[in-house]
Amino acid sequence: MHVVLVHGMGRTPLSMLLLRYRLGKAGHQVYLFGYLPMFEGLAGATKRLQALVARKVGSNAYALVGHSLGAVIIRHALAKFDQPPTACLLLAPPMLACKAAKFFSRFYLYRRLTGEMGQLLADDRFMQQLPLLPNTKIYAGIGGPRAAWLPFGVGLNDGVLSLVEATGSAAVEVLQVPSMHTLIMNSKRVFADMARELNRLDQSNQRLKNR
Repeated sequence: MHVVLVHGMGRTPLSMLLLRYRLGKAGHQVYLFGYLPMFEGLAGATKRLQALVARKVGSNAYALVGHSLGAVIIRHALAKFDQPPTACLLLAPPMLACKAAKFFSRFYLYRRLTGEMGQLLADDRFMQQLPLLPNTKIYAGIGGPRAAWLPFGVGLNDGVLSLVEATGSAAVEVLQVPSMHTLIMNSKRVFADMARELNRLDQSNQRLKNR
């Protein structure tokens, strides 16, 4: 299976190297996509993601894997691909306008470093209208600290997103993992489940080709 990995905000493609290595060892053809919110808007990142998929994947079946803001870029691009992905696997995705973005968007430094995309994470209307592929799986971290005096109280969270923010109300499969937001892509449990999903999709595609 061809797989494109899209990193999260404040990270680089380097953050996805371990996952790329593991998926590559499992027999998948993996590509990294990078972007810089400080210098690039959502439309530009979306267009470049489309171009990478067209160039690297062609007419082959493929899956998109996005971490955090990377999941938002993927969802924004879904309607624009000539050939839609077979599946989307989303790691700690903000499915709703999240409290952290709403809080930090008041500060100049956050706005300067995260650009338009950082502001959109705090926009309820924008986040609610993003499309979602039916064959989507969410990996939601629940390894964040929980205490009455903390921002998320005693609710399940990954240190950046609450479980509710990472899952929303979409009727898709969710796997909760005891991971923090910034490290969820390195979880062995996430990789093992992702590898099973991709292998299942690969086998299904092969059966369709052999008919």
